[in-house]
Amino acid sequence: MSKKSVVIWDGNVRDAALSILLAIDKNQAYSNLLLHETIKRHKIEAKDRALLTEITYGTLQYKMTLDYYLEPFVRGKIDHWVRWLLRLSLYQMHYLTRIPPHAAVNEAVEIAKRRGHQGIASTVNGILRSILRQGVPSLDDIKDPVERLSIESSHPHWLVERFVKNYGVDVATEMLHENNIPPLQTVRVNATKATVAEAIASLEAEGLTAKQSDMMPECLHVTDGQPARTQAFKDGLITIQDESSMIPANVLNPTPGMRVLDMCAAPGGKTTHLAEIMNNEGSILATDLHPHKLDLIDHNTERLGLEIVQTAPIDGRKAPEFLQVESFDAVLVDAPCSGLGVIRRKPDIKYTKREEDLENLQKIQLALLDAATKVLKQDGKLVYSTCTVDQQENEGTVQAFLNEHPEMEAIQLESLPTKLAKKAVNGMLQVFPQDFGSDGFFVAAFRKKGESN
Repeated sequence: MSKKSVVIWDGNVRDAALSILLAIDKNQAYSNLLLHETIKRHKIEAKDRALLTEITYGTLQYKMTLDYYLEPFVRGKIDHWVRWLLRLSLYQMHYLTRIPPHAAVNEAVEIAKRRGHQGIASTVNGILRSILRQGVPSLDDIKDPVERLSIESSHPHWLVERFVKNYGVDVATEMLHENNIPPLQTVRVNATKATVAEAIASLEAEGLTAKQSDMMPECLHVTDGQPARTQAFKDGLITIQDESSMIPANVLNPTPGMRVLDMCAAPGGKTTHLAEIMNNEGSILATDLHPHKLDLIDHNTERLGLEIVQTAPIDGRKAPEFLQVESFDAVLVDAPCSGLGVIRRKPDIKYTKREEDLENLQKIQLALLDAATKVLKQDGKLVYSTCTVDQQENEGTVQAFLNEHPEMEAIQLESLPTKLAKKAVNGMLQVFPQDFGSDGFFVAAFRKKGESN
């Protein structure tokens, strides 16, 4: 992380939140990483940690809505940091019931004095107190339905329009609102070290509440604590992972003894899941374009006690130049994507992505799949996955891939719970954030035809 993105903590939650928001905006720092770094660096206590997370993410998630509410009250030009302070304060006033509105106003005025001067403090005070008296403008005044949905859910107009076109108004509306709801905290049980019951017992012994998911059997829903700080995590009984991202390894479903390639593998969540499914028997080559990220995979495999994973700094698109042709039984391509399925974890994504980015990403995705077919054995299995909900990157990429590769065929998705299996169509599965409270995710499976086919 850039030194410019380091946030100073003086015990003031709102001031720290403002610093994080400004760093995200200025340096394009990822919200989740910067927030985590701030909490870790300053060892922020649980109570302050919860409020810091809530007001930082909430302000980001509703930025466009907050700007709409502020517009009638802001006259003339204001400094960039002052606008963020107004957004942060209005978020607390409008969306949080536990914080008295007058307290939020008073805190904003004090921050304005410290960071600026009395004149700025008076401006902030005047704007926020006017909102308290008059209330925010109604969203019903926005006549265009797409624009209203855009402002109401705080997603760019082009993205709302794209989702509505792809999935219809009802699905798009539900997804856009779900993106503003905090995600569930989920972990994956390491079957090579513990049963589900043993992992639950270990977490509960440290005061956390955990229950097995009714979708993915190796997934636990965890509340009342931080699983990454538990002994269960240190001992390798669990891994922090969203439930949706557990799907690809299950679909690939490698058996013990196989030789598997995991392209774009860092930080290793799916790599280690594959190794656990294989009962730590066989071999997995985990590659990534960025050599420094391979350390994350090595660290994870060591913590989890998985010995069958090797790492290599290889650009997946160039895999055939470094790896033996038709030498892998199975390949997972968890491709770089727009990340539109994880917006609630990284709300800044929806403001930084551009429509043209998606076309460039599809070129990379197709190049990775093309390389994967060359190193995959005949009758071998290839799984393609993304953490996006964009049709062009998902179904569009699959169709383009099959058109270019007659030797590959789409196959039925296996090893899925009934709830997910019912959603699979033509060897593809699109999970929306609203489906199970997990991330938006896409998975497709293919088989490389043998010579007799």
